[in-house]
Amino acid sequence: MTTAHQSIDFSIAYYSGDRKTGSITVIKRKNGETTTTAIDTVPASDLPAERKPVFIGLTEENKVILLDPDTKKVVFKPSFPADAFAAHIYSDPNSKRDWFMNDGDKATGNDQVNCGDKGSSVTVIDDTTSANSKFLRTICVGRGHHQASFSYPSDEHPNTPSQAYISNLKDGTISVIGNNPTDTENYLSVVTTVNLCEPDKEDDKAEAAIPNNAFPHGLVFSKVSGKVYNLNNGYGTVVVINPTTCEIENRFSFKGHSNLFASPCGKYVLGRGADRKSNPNHVIAKLSVIDVSDNAIKDSLDLQDVYISKYFFNPEGSHLYLTTSSSGNDEQKANLKTDALLVFDMKALPKLKLINETRLGVSTGTLDFVTKNNETQLMFSSNAEEGAVAVMNVDGEVIEKIPVAKSAAHSRLWTL
Repeated sequence: MTTAHQSIDFSIAYYSGDRKTGSITVIKRKNGETTTTAIDTVPASDLPAERKPVFIGLTEENKVILLDPDTKKVVFKPSFPADAFAAHIYSDPNSKRDWFMNDGDKATGNDQVNCGDKGSSVTVIDDTTSANSKFLRTICVGRGHHQASFSYPSDEHPNTPSQAYISNLKDGTISVIGNNPTDTENYLSVVTTVNLCEPDKEDDKAEAAIPNNAFPHGLVFSKVSGKVYNLNNGYGTVVVINPTTCEIENRFSFKGHSNLFASPCGKYVLGRGADRKSNPNHVIAKLSVIDVSDNAIKDSLDLQDVYISKYFFNPEGSHLYLTTSSSGNDEQKANLKTDALLVFDMKALPKLKLINETRLGVSTGTLDFVTKNNETQLMFSSNAEEGAVAVMNVDGEVIEKIPVAKSAAHSRLWTL
């Protein structure tokens, strides 16, 4: 007998691997019937890391979309190269463009194929989930690791420019890139570079140097304030950037946090972090809410034996989901909840209201959603160790597990 959730159609791509090589399986449910189809895999190449094909996505017919780093050509293949590079992706919320982060080689942080010794890069692809996928441009920025955020006109700030902001961890800068196709002069070009250096926190206090110890990691845009917020992990501060001038207009202290994310409503910026020093036996996760109207912290929450890994919002923005992983010394790791999914009610903001804690199994990867009429019907989580997809309702309650692949170290999924 088909239950209510089993009558909901969906299509999911599931990647699993050992962080060097991997494979892809497509799971489909239609009219209550579930099928799993493994995409053909070809052996790993002998290419160096910087010249391995970049995995873009799958077409409607499950052809593999790849980008050749040398020729910049998008190609469509029936098989998945086992060592294809799955870059970190940020999606432009107001277009079909996806931005692929390239942190460069580990030794120097440079993308030597595209940028020589001048930094690493981001690559912009249009329409990444169809046979119309198109390479637009690879743009040299500062040295990674990178995060991205996008400013755009909103009802509150209709004159805000459409721009992409790419933080450069090793340089201590933000690259500002034009993101308006009608502005042909600046579109997909670096407009300016924001130096995040705070000289009073450097050994050489007389100069705003690049590189510096800002270590930016946490970059968000608020449509309500019309401002960009960047967390400088090295200094324990947040800088507020005006997109119109691309200048820092404010700084405030925000210690103990390692990343930022904006609430879907745009009224709040949330920070997450971890305290591994105050208690030798327990890691304590930190979660705080900043009101963009006055940059004041409105609520904070400590969660013992939790190390926050990734965050997700459902499409309608009513729920925040935090996955967990492992960090700390041996005693702290022994006590950690590494298999938890924490669910928060976003309608309760600025108060942080935890509404559910689900145990999904270790090696939880990513979440994705199926919606109808802007309401979440189903939520999915990948589980690398089990090689399975957990099917959940909007509150994170597991209602089914679908076996997909062999046990692996890493997994992620996305709806097609």
